[in-house]
Formats: sequence, structure tokens, C-alpha cells
Amino acid sequence: MYKTKAYSAASKTSKMALDSIPRRDPTESDVQIEILFCGICHSDLHTVRDEWASVWPTVFPAVPGHEIVGKVTKVGAKVTKHKVGDTVAVGCLVDSDHTCAQCSKGLEQFCPNATFTYNAPDKHGTAPVTYGGYSDSIVVNERFVLRVPKGLDLAGAAPLLCAGITTYSPMKHWGVTKGKKVGVVGLGGLGHMGVKFAHALGGHTVVFTTSPGKVEDAKRLGADEVVISKNANEMAKHVGSFDFILDCVSADHDINAYLNLLKPDGTVTLVGAPEKPLPVSAFSLLFGRRSLSGSPIGGLPETQEMLDFCGKNNITSDVEVIPIQKVNEAYERLLKQDVKYRFCIDMASLR
Repeated sequence: MYKTKAYSAASKTSKMALDSIPRRDPTESDVQIEILFCGICHSDLHTVRDEWASVWPTVFPAVPGHEIVGKVTKVGAKVTKHKVGDTVAVGCLVDSDHTCAQCSKGLEQFCPNATFTYNAPDKHGTAPVTYGGYSDSIVVNERFVLRVPKGLDLAGAAPLLCAGITTYSPMKHWGVTKGKKVGVVGLGGLGHMGVKFAHALGGHTVVFTTSPGKVEDAKRLGADEVVISKNANEMAKHVGSFDFILDCVSADHDINAYLNLLKPDGTVTLVGAPEKPLPVSAFSLLFGRRSLSGSPIGGLPETQEMLDFCGKNNITSDVEVIPIQKVNEAYERLLKQDVKYRFCIDMASLR
């Protein structure tokens, strides 16, 4: 075991502050990584403020961060996929049981014994829970370490490990391809990645936003059309015309307005997570055999596929790079949606 620098929250009312945390020495199947960049996800904020206490209570001290890009510094004796010096990435999972039906299909995100990158029981016993990427280094089972394609901006690549795969996975699952009409609801950290992927996959991409000021940016990101969702006339023009709509909104909103825009057999998929249940009209689903679904991250094979797709199409997240010392300020700005479109921490600032 060794100690490494990190930023942690000591309690749900504490600011993030410099700390020292334990990491296990690499086992024969592990990869040790020097962390270069770590994206900030809204889940980080929820965790350090213990806002999911009813379903996933936070164990303090909490070290968040699951959008990790770094360099391999050490590998175990049985590691074959990575070598010292490789540029690699780690997302929301650092382990699973490797044996269940879901793991055998490359759907580790559904493994009942999956180990999340932070605030999950640490089966190695190094600490009470796993500690995430707001730190100097991390040790991860090689199966959960991914290759970063050459040429990608590393700061922009970090959020691909959560925001990227969260939006790419449902588009692939529900068959977004050339000729499909695809909607993206909300233009934030998730939504801006959804626009990039829908455009790159060949879909006719329509962004729905409540903010007229986002029209120009949506088109810059790849939108073919932008609809101001508060405008009933603009919404009415698109009734019954979409194959797929990705809903990235975490605030309360009318989901039926988007279900009614679907073609027969069309799907609205939720990747945003509103705090309160959304009322759904049965008639919005019955007429047209429409579907309402949800999707989390993807499994490891699909996440690598997504990274390779980004490498071929030069896709990264739009980021504002900050030093770790500004993480508390970034959290406050995140609450105000004052970022285009993701914060990413330059971990050199920790060293």
C-alpha cells in the first residue's frame, strides 16, 4: 500500500480540500496510473454533499471523479493489455464479478457486483470505500482500463468516460444511423455530447432547448435544426416525426411533449435524472406503440468502441480546464449551469 495526494470532502458540509489517501500496490492483474486529467460530473457534487443518501449514502472522506485520463506507471505480472507509458482512461467502474451473465456479455454496467470508481465498497480492503480520480494516481484491474486513441486532446477526452458513453450507448442501442431523425433535449454537459454523436452517426439532429441564446452553439456542435421547446408552434411542426429522442434534462419537464413527437415505434430515452417522477400519459405511448426508456453508462467493450469512434471522428467534450484548487468554485458554478460544457481538472496542479 502507498499514499497519494487527493482532494476529498470530510463531510457533506465540508469544502473539498487537500488530503492523503491510501492506494493498494498493484496486484498481478492491476494497472497503476498517474492521473493527468479528471472531468467533473454532477454526480461528484451529489456525492460529496450526500444528496443521494436515501439510495446511496456517502462514506466520508469522499474522493469523487470517474472521468479519468492518465499514463500507465506500473503493471502487474499478468497484465497484457497495457504497458508502462500508455495513455489510458478509467470511467465509472473499476471492477465487477467478471462471471455473471451480464459481464459475460460485456455489459458490466449491469453487473450486480460492479464496483464503482468512488464511494463503493473496496473489496481489496485498502479503504472503507473506493476513492476516485481527484487524486495523483489510481490502481485499477486491467480489464477496466481503456485505451485512449492518439491525437485526442486529453482534457477533452476525460469527460468521454461518463458524458460520452452515457450519450453514445443509447444511440447505438436504439440504432441511430444515417437517415434517422434524432432529437436531443437539453444542451448541457450530456446534451452537447449527444449532439456531437448524433451528427457523427449520420442522424438528422434536432436540439430542443428553452434558451434562444443556445441556438448558435447548438448548430456549431452539429445540430441541423434547433427548436425552442417553449414555443408550441415550433413543437407542433415536429409531431410524429422522430425515430429517437435523447432526453438529457435533469429538471422537471413535460415528457409527454416529446413522446408525442415520435414516429410509430419511436423511443425517448432518459439519461438525465429528474429528482421527482415524471407523469406519463398512457395515450402518449399507446398511439404509435412508442417507448419510454432509460440508459446508464455502457459496458467496457462499448466504451472502448466509443473512444475509438471519437478518435476516428476527432470528437471530444468542450471543456473548461481548471486547477484542482478551484474545484469548490467549479461546484458552485456547476449549480448555476455556468460552464460550457464540462469542467476538467488538470491534475498537474495537485502535484
